[in-house]
Amino acid sequence: MNEGQEELHRHLAQTLLSDIDGITGRVVADICAHSPTYASGRPVALSDLRGICRNNLVLALEDFGGLPASAGDFAAAATETGQRRAKQGMPLDTVLMAYRRGGRVLWQAMTTPLRGRRAVDQDLVLEVAGALWETIDRFSTLMADAYRLTQLEMHHRQGSRRGALFEALLDGRGSDPTVAAAAAAALGIPLRDRYAVVAVDQDPLAPTDPEPALQAAGMWSFWRPRGERNAGVVRLAAAEPAELVAVLRDAGVGTAGISPPFPELAAADTALRLAERSLRTLPPGSKEVAELDDRLVEAVLTSDPEIAGRLITRYLHGIDDCGSDGPVLRETLRVWLDNGCSAAHTAKQMYCHRNTILNRVARIAQLTGWPLESGEARLGWALALRAAQVAAG
Repeated sequence: MNEGQEELHRHLAQTLLSDIDGITGRVVADICAHSPTYASGRPVALSDLRGICRNNLVLALEDFGGLPASAGDFAAAATETGQRRAKQGMPLDTVLMAYRRGGRVLWQAMTTPLRGRRAVDQDLVLEVAGALWETIDRFSTLMADAYRLTQLEMHHRQGSRRGALFEALLDGRGSDPTVAAAAAAALGIPLRDRYAVVAVDQDPLAPTDPEPALQAAGMWSFWRPRGERNAGVVRLAAAEPAELVAVLRDAGVGTAGISPPFPELAAADTALRLAERSLRTLPPGSKEVAELDDRLVEAVLTSDPEIAGRLITRYLHGIDDCGSDGPVLRETLRVWLDNGCSAAHTAKQMYCHRNTILNRVARIAQLTGWPLESGEARLGWALALRAAQVAAG
């Protein structure tokens, strides 16, 4: 690097360091905008994220600008971050994404003083960009190495072989027959049977290990925390998913989603994703337990909230705009649809006269602009009511 490049690096670093709190705020906001996990504040508190970001940005800029280190050692800070995030259970891919987002914001901030300098040619701009990303890459590499080493040490302390192989299954490495066979041997279960994966929101008031209740019901299971959730694989054997739901609910394990049964351990990663899809259909903290096949409509709606919102607007907007009568009309519509659009059965369930139900459904048709006999209207109303429940949860 020649003298002119060194002077430019130093000038850019000093300029950005003068607004380090503002840049830190933009980095944290950008990370949270691209990561629901970081935005939730679990398992990494936002104050922790902000503090680590600020310290790392200072070190990165001082390294980039060839300035004396004021916030500690560059390598030590990266190592400490990797160790910290591994112990917190934050996925490494998510942490590396945060580094990339931070580097992007840092580069955007650097372009402003670059434009303000005269006679800065394109080659020099490219050199600055390359040097900055080299700094970010060195920092993230050191962090990732420390993360992996810490994770390996943690697995060793927690019964490394079983835990690591279980994680390998959930991470998708069970597609390797050697890994799947090793996991089955370590866990003491057959490669092929009837299994289900369960995802449970961690609840300090609920048991952290559902294994005893399941064992009492004749179902083997193995559990590990994964970030803000507990994940487990359950050997159903001859049991049905409804029995698993009942055991978990009676044991009070907390809010839980269950995958459909699957026949091979190699499919555990897919089952985990489906269990988490089921869990996302339940209101947080509700302590409800649901199997995905019982929540398929809700799973589709939660995966696309914009479409769910459009369903509510298109099919229920008239009801929602009619004031205090809205909740009664919504409930009438729900019960009417659940009873095969029978006014008599609906009236019996809602303890009112059949003519009252007929008047209400006629008003619903008028308010929504959909004819009662329309198949599309009935399907749309049913989906919109489910979407409204999902949105409320």
